[in-house]
Amino acid sequence: MKQYLVLLFILISLSASAQQTDTVFLKNLLESHPELFSHILNHPTHNEVQILYTQINRDKNNVPHFTSYSYRLNANHYFYPASTVKLPTSIFALEKLNELHINGLTRKTTMKTDSSFAGETKMVIDTTSANGLPDIENYIKQILLVSDNYAYNRLYEFVGRGEINDKLKKYGLNHTRIIRRLAIGDSGEGAKHTNAIDFYKGNKLIYHQPAQYDAREYPMHLDNMIQGKGYLDKNDKLVMQPYDFRDNNVYTIADQQSVLKRLMFPETYPKEQQFNVKPDDYQFIYRYMSMYPTESKKPTYNSPGYYPAYCKWLFYGGDSLAVVDPNIRIFNKIGDSYGYDIDNAYLVDFKNKVEFKLTAVVQSNDDGIYNDNKYEYKTVCLPFMRNLGQVIYQYELKRPKNYLPDLSKFKFRY
Repeated sequence: MKQYLVLLFILISLSASAQQTDTVFLKNLLESHPELFSHILNHPTHNEVQILYTQINRDKNNVPHFTSYSYRLNANHYFYPASTVKLPTSIFALEKLNELHINGLTRKTTMKTDSSFAGETKMVIDTTSANGLPDIENYIKQILLVSDNYAYNRLYEFVGRGEINDKLKKYGLNHTRIIRRLAIGDSGEGAKHTNAIDFYKGNKLIYHQPAQYDAREYPMHLDNMIQGKGYLDKNDKLVMQPYDFRDNNVYTIADQQSVLKRLMFPETYPKEQQFNVKPDDYQFIYRYMSMYPTESKKPTYNSPGYYPAYCKWLFYGGDSLAVVDPNIRIFNKIGDSYGYDIDNAYLVDFKNKVEFKLTAVVQSNDDGIYNDNKYEYKTVCLPFMRNLGQVIYQYELKRPKNYLPDLSKFKFRY
């Protein structure tokens, strides 16, 4: 019996060890480029860096196999996820359309949002869409192309706070909660209430969704949820107290990459664990995740306000002057707020047969004041993101592979 217990302990230990990501490789890679990363390496806690890099190796049947490497990955250390929460919310909106099973209800169906509670707003026209009317498809386009906040808020209201968080648990995203809208000061009771919504086919009402209320709480007690030394309140008055993030969204780096993996490689999951979206929905998301804003016809985004690398941070650093490589496409979702820059990306080089997943967060708020719009995005965060993506890409170019990937699934005409 004693020998059996010892063997069982060894097997459990080996299993746990096998599930842990390598924590040495990325540290060594960053340290091998002090000219690019010395600032971050000298202040890793100050800049709150977390990185998850996943290599993809195909077998002879083009089936992907994944090996992950991490740097300072810590699900218990809070960072503000900003717009990255928009990707799972978009997926859940498409799932809900499919699960309602209502004839004529699609992502192109006109969606008119009412106001039902204090602070809510209506949406009955959308001048960015081809027909001037709002629909889920155009909202998702706006989210994936330029990370539009109000498009996300409409989807948050359609899916509903309760259903969003039920879906997160369904897919094992146990370190994530999405409990508020963005950019409108949403909190408390207001975040629990979501608008009534009507869907129309022409002038015919085909589905009415009443206003919803989610009474549940989603407590999470993480390190770093109270930060800094002061903040500007809604009246731009300086309050010399730490800023409190305890009532905000949470979306960890590992959970972000889990969503990306399930989205880009659904075939690696059993059918019942895949997102409940149609093949055409996958193609729609892939297309607009990888499209540059300037390639979009409707909605239309013109320079100088928008440019190809506008939401491409890993590899391009969101540089308005970046010359994009025609052989590379990046399927990603970024977020930035409160000094945090986050990017969750799958990069593909069709010419050189390179592919990898890379998810990272970095923060810079040197004065310790929140809401003052004085963050070092351009001097610290975005250069770090660009350099990280470039260094991983250069490594991947040289990394030997037994079988080169067939990436035709991810190639589109834009």
